[in-house]
Amino acid sequence: MKKWKKVLLTIFIGLVVVLVGGVAYLHTQTYSPTNNAQQITEQAKDTSDWLYFPAKDKTKPMIIFYPGALVDPGSYSPWAETVAEAGYPVYILKMPLDLAVLAPNRGEKVLSEHRNRAYVVGGHSLGGVMASRFSKEHSDKLAGQFFLASYPDEKGSLADKNIPVLSLTAENDRVLNQEAYRKAKQDLPKNTDYQEIAGGNHAGFGSYGAQKGDGEATIKNQNQQVAQRLIAWLKENVE
Repeated sequence: MKKWKKVLLTIFIGLVVVLVGGVAYLHTQTYSPTNNAQQITEQAKDTSDWLYFPAKDKTKPMIIFYPGALVDPGSYSPWAETVAEAGYPVYILKMPLDLAVLAPNRGEKVLSEHRNRAYVVGGHSLGGVMASRFSKEHSDKLAGQFFLASYPDEKGSLADKNIPVLSLTAENDRVLNQEAYRKAKQDLPKNTDYQEIAGGNHAGFGSYGAQKGDGEATIKNQNQQVAQRLIAWLKENVE
């Protein structure tokens, strides 16, 4: 074998090793649902693309939700179940390697099954960035957008969209980039509803335990507050 071929082969093998190692590392870093969240997840309709919490009401908008990076979708089941019980069916999307950036248009599959139904798109943390990009490109029946400890980037700017938007943050969140969050307000409609959960933190928007670098929550019912605030916002602005 020629020398240059050996060099290329060595480089290729090295890249494969790094890629495999990186994938393995990501899997070890995934945040898994708490026992309570897992029990609730078992009540959802589980497919290869999403967890689905149905609602008896067929007239209210459905919710398409993008999980945070490396967070198992089942971690959002506690508040999703409550929102569905209030009449809003919830689809928690599943992502490759639990990274929404790898499948930003996963929500299209939901829309293809409900072509005539209005929908609200939401996301947590980096999932919210992907959610806003999806909304920007799929606004035909978009009825609203919400961010949980998140914000849009320039590619997902919603500043020119005439839709209700909820930006929900938490007092003790130490993961959210506050500077980027403030800057991103220029990419949101002027009538965006900004709310903060006193005593809450970044991980509390799901139910997966502590998150690296996060602040300590001083409340135990953050998931309940998320559900209550979402339902109140939906009833007031979306229906």
